[in-house]
Amino acid sequence: MTGERRAAVLGTPIRHSLSPVLHRAAYAALGLDGWSYEAVEVGEADLPAFVDGLDASWAGLSLTMPLKRVALEIADSVSPLAEATGAANTLVLGPEGRRADNTDVRGIVQALREVGVREVERAVVLGAGGTAQAALAALVELGVSAPVVLVREPRRAGELREAAERLDVRPEVRGLLTGADTDTEAAARVLGGADVVVSTLPAGAGDALAGARWKPGSAVLDVVYAPWPTALAAGAAVGGCRIASGLDMLLHQAVEQVALMTGLPGPVDAMRTALDKATDV
Repeated sequence: MTGERRAAVLGTPIRHSLSPVLHRAAYAALGLDGWSYEAVEVGEADLPAFVDGLDASWAGLSLTMPLKRVALEIADSVSPLAEATGAANTLVLGPEGRRADNTDVRGIVQALREVGVREVERAVVLGAGGTAQAALAALVELGVSAPVVLVREPRRAGELREAAERLDVRPEVRGLLTGADTDTEAAARVLGGADVVVSTLPAGAGDALAGARWKPGSAVLDVVYAPWPTALAAGAAVGGCRIASGLDMLLHQAVEQVALMTGLPGPVDAMRTALDKATDV
């Protein structure tokens, strides 16, 4: 298929992003010769002007931090999932305007399913940002109604609580993560009772929990993928857990983004091969 179309991943910092690897591999596999995909450094304040300046050749944008919430404000329409989570990692651009969507949820669900998760009874989420809100939606899809969420400051988890209400899930928010003052023992007890743990913490923020008494056979997804394995993932693996990485989530959310932007199914195998090559897996 021919015809010039453009797409990009936006955020700050953005140079580390592997999204171009995934999307370019998809375009090649799908025969989309006129399609291109780049990484562009864009902050919150600059996003409205950047999007306003795009011409009709643009098919879509992938959005990373800190743009996932502000993207909702500049969209002409919002998918039910993006509205419920309160965060969008995708803007699809077309004749009908800008549509915000959230493919992080699909990425989390598929990453967990790849390590054998089908239904979940007890789950823990680490963190309270936009990705944590997507994790709540993913856990709802997997049958969880009352996950535990460990955060730095429960009083600042208002947006997560609002997302939980829209998703009809009842999280128990606990303030056990406070940097050097993390209540490691209490947090470890919580993790030890979980069937699934999803860490949405920044790189290094979950290191203190690596020695938790993990439940053997449970599944742990750490959305951080560089450096890999994280201390949290390595500790969980030693504890007998099944490990899903941020690379798994990144792959599957990108597969859905490709489908939304091109109208064609995302070529999972080609995209996985390109990602493995780029990360020397």
